[in-house]
Amino acid sequence: MAGADPRDTERDAILRALAPVVDGIAATFGPVCEVVLHDYRRPERSVVAVAGTVTGRTVGGAMSEIGMRMLARGDTAEPELNYVTRTGDGRLVKSSTMVLRDSTGAVFGALCVNVDVTEVDRVRGLLDALAGPEGPIGPTGLAAPPADAPVTTFGDDIDSVVEALLDALLDAPLRGRDQTWAGLDRGRRLALFRGLDERGVFAVRRAIEQVAARLGISRASAYSYLAQSRAAAADAPAGTDDTSQGAQP
Repeated sequence: MAGADPRDTERDAILRALAPVVDGIAATFGPVCEVVLHDYRRPERSVVAVAGTVTGRTVGGAMSEIGMRMLARGDTAEPELNYVTRTGDGRLVKSSTMVLRDSTGAVFGALCVNVDVTEVDRVRGLLDALAGPEGPIGPTGLAAPPADAPVTTFGDDIDSVVEALLDALLDAPLRGRDQTWAGLDRGRRLALFRGLDERGVFAVRRAIEQVAARLGISRASAYSYLAQSRAAAADAPAGTDDTSQGAQP
C-alpha cells in the first residue's frame, strides 16, 4: 500500500511473538494479574492482546492515559516500572509499562503488567495497626503510599480516557478559583493546552472537538491555542521545564 511504513512488518512480527508471553505472565501470577499488549499505531484500539481482568480491558480497546502519555513522548519514552495507581472503583494496582521498539529504536507499542494489590494493602494496614505507630513496617513492594496513588481511567472507549484527562487538566485548574475559561489570561490558556498536548490527548482523533466543546470555544480556536502552545514550547529556553505534572501513571 502506498505510504505504508516498511517497518510495519517487523513490528507486527514482534507483537505476534509477544502474544504468548502475555498469557504466560498472567498465568504465572494468577487471577490478581493482568497483562496487556498495546500497538501505539492505533491509539483508539491499541489493545492487541490481553490476559487477566484487573482493569477489564478487552482486545480492540483503547489505550489509557498512561499510554497516551507514552505516545506523546514518542521515541524518547522510557519504561515506567513498579508504579501504583487506583482504578475508578478504588482498587489499588501496581503496574509496569515496558515500551516496545523496532530495530531502528522507534517506539511503537508497550507491554503492560497490572497486579491488583488491594488485599495486600489491607493486610499491611492491619499489620501496621497491630504493630503500632512505632512498630516496623514490612515491605510490600509498593512504589508509593496508597494514599498518594492517583486514579487512572482504564477503558475500552478512548473518549472516556480523554474525558478523564479533561476533568483533571481543565476542570481542576478552574474549580475553586471563581473563574471560567473566559476569565483566564492567555498564559494560563496556553498552559492548559500544553498540558493536554504533553499527555498525548491531541494524538487521538476527535480530541480537539472534545476539548473545544468542554471549553465552549470553536474548533478553529482550539486549533489556534494548540498551535500557539506548541510554538511557545519550541521557543522556550533550553533546559526549562514548566510542564505541570499530573498523576503518575
